Amino acid sequence: MDLTELETPAIQPSTGHPKQLYILFFAEMWERFSFYGMKALLLAYMVTQLKFDEPKGYAILGSYAALVYTMPMFGGMMADRFLGGRKAVMFGGILMSVGHLVLALPQAWSFFYGMAFIICGNGFFKPNISSLVGTLYSDNDPRRDSGFSLFYMGINIGAALGGLLCGYVGQRIDWHYGFGLAGIFMIVGLIVFSIGSKSLGERGLPPNAASLKKPLFIGLSTEVIIYLVTLCLVPVVVALFNQYEIMDFIMFGLGAIAIIYILFVAFSFERTERNKLFSALILVIFSSLFWAFYEQNSGSLNLFAMRNVNMNVGSTELPALSVNNFLPPAWVVLLSFFFAWLWPWLNKKRMEPSTPLKFAFSFILMGVGFYIFYAACKSNTETGLISLFSFITGYFFIISGELCISPIGLSMITKLSPRKMVALMMGIWFFASATGEFLAGKIGSLMSVPKDVVNNPVLSLPYYANILSKIGMYSIGIGILLVCLVPLIRKWMSDVR
Repeated sequence: MDLTELETPAIQPSTGHPKQLYILFFAEMWERFSFYGMKALLLAYMVTQLKFDEPKGYAILGSYAALVYTMPMFGGMMADRFLGGRKAVMFGGILMSVGHLVLALPQAWSFFYGMAFIICGNGFFKPNISSLVGTLYSDNDPRRDSGFSLFYMGINIGAALGGLLCGYVGQRIDWHYGFGLAGIFMIVGLIVFSIGSKSLGERGLPPNAASLKKPLFIGLSTEVIIYLVTLCLVPVVVALFNQYEIMDFIMFGLGAIAIIYILFVAFSFERTERNKLFSALILVIFSSLFWAFYEQNSGSLNLFAMRNVNMNVGSTELPALSVNNFLPPAWVVLLSFFFAWLWPWLNKKRMEPSTPLKFAFSFILMGVGFYIFYAACKSNTETGLISLFSFITGYFFIISGELCISPIGLSMITKLSPRKMVALMMGIWFFASATGEFLAGKIGSLMSVPKDVVNNPVLSLPYYANILSKIGMYSIGIGILLVCLVPLIRKWMSDVR
């Protein structure tokens, strides 16, 4: 297939975004509804229903999140070399649908097996649907960052609705009904992609369809072998949940291997492409630190909201899980309109910050948000409950930071990576998220509250306040360091903004 076909947008830049963006937008929206709807329930379910100690709950949540974002390296590689993006997305979506429906079963074995299917499915779905968005734009199309911001808005519409509805159903009605609701919308997302994928034309097709179907081993084709090997990974993942202590060695080992591999591969390219790959790797490493702080929202901040945030509005007490898991994506949806307009507007005036400077802003803004949480804690030591307004305001700054890194990062990977390894680098990007999620579990465990004080907000508040202040301080410090590194990274990025 001629690669120039992938560089030609479906419509001209002056008339808006390619229509295929909106198909991918809605498919990803419903998939994220299911993913974040389920994730909203995990830690609270483990602590309140399965009666896990908080450190164990944080460790399993961190392991789950880490594996969810590690598998895209495998799924991205399989798509690059064999399946193509479209087959990978469909296979991943099917596995995730199965996982959500297994979680809905009120059986002792279903919890770990449901999560294992979701982990394996996400590895194929997540990096490849994002890579398909990148194929809709040429490398220097000014709409590119804006398009990824709109795509990211779709992710967060789904996440907001999922967190709100599944959080409410799980906390107030039945935990397994919440998991089941997530499964229904995963299937909806899969149907949307299946119907709309034909409009993608040649994008996302297998690099060699004939070779993919050719019998390779005992009459099985490469495609079937990939599917069977993936299914064999499900019990392996379940075993990892039961022995979650070894995840330390796995995550840090995989991190070292990924960095060494990218450095090795980089020297097979000419100098300009090699330096672009180096700049991408530096930003990927910094992104893992961002997610280590940010992902407290699905862990420690869930329990913080349940214990130390005043959820009363008038005479109504809002469900804490719904509020905490609705706020981040809701802010993303609202602010995405602004950022989708801001970057092209600044670009026209030649004032748009470079990608590494946007990354620096993300840390600084997030640090401000955590300091707002901390200041609210220090101001409410007598009651142990911070106001809902402070909680909402803190998230405003944290999400403003997120919008300076996450959709920008997706776009950055597609711009700086050599074309033949875009999906693999997208997998590395999500592995950085995996490392961040794993570290988030470690940080969250520092806020573990002893069982004898969990129902006393005055006594539980200090456990959170101390770590919230440290997250704010380190986040701002890393942002300042990145500002200092911007000139070097920009030089390596060459003509890419």
